[in-house]
Amino acid sequence: MMGSSKTLGDMFAGFRSEAFRLEALDDYSRSGGVEAYRAFLAGEEQPEEYRNSSWVTTVGEAVRSGRRMYRVHVLSRPLTDYLRFELSWGYRRNMAAGEEFFILDTTERENPLRGVPDFWLFDGEEVAVMNYDGAGGYLGADFYGGDRAPEFEAYRDAALAQAVPFADWWAEFGE
Repeated sequence: MMGSSKTLGDMFAGFRSEAFRLEALDDYSRSGGVEAYRAFLAGEEQPEEYRNSSWVTTVGEAVRSGRRMYRVHVLSRPLTDYLRFELSWGYRRNMAAGEEFFILDTTERENPLRGVPDFWLFDGEEVAVMNYDGAGGYLGADFYGGDRAPEFEAYRDAALAQAVPFADWWAEFGE
């Protein structure tokens, strides 16, 4: 485990070429964007602070500097309310800033990544395993160096090999 002084913010500021995220949960509703999620459920407009969040800035700056940010979300249908929100508002917002999304839909097949935690993999070298409570609340990240990176590279490669681009999946299954 790397020093506890490292933060996700440090990782996003310091990665050189790519940041990959595996998302495996159906609900992150207590991890940020809480007001936007409430607005989505109420059929309201996207709040301005959600449309122009610091994450959009982070993604945009990374992509403009030639770095890649991309993720695979493992999910099954029917979508939870939270996934409907995340995919219809969050992913489309982040795509406009340059983040790439892929979907590994396990509705009609076994989940090849069952038991694999959410994580970020930076430059194939550093890993941040994301920890959540059972209600979608973010609890923090555990950071690992190069000794664990090959394990998470294998998870990334397995996810990408079986995922489809978000836009294609959304065209077929989106709302």
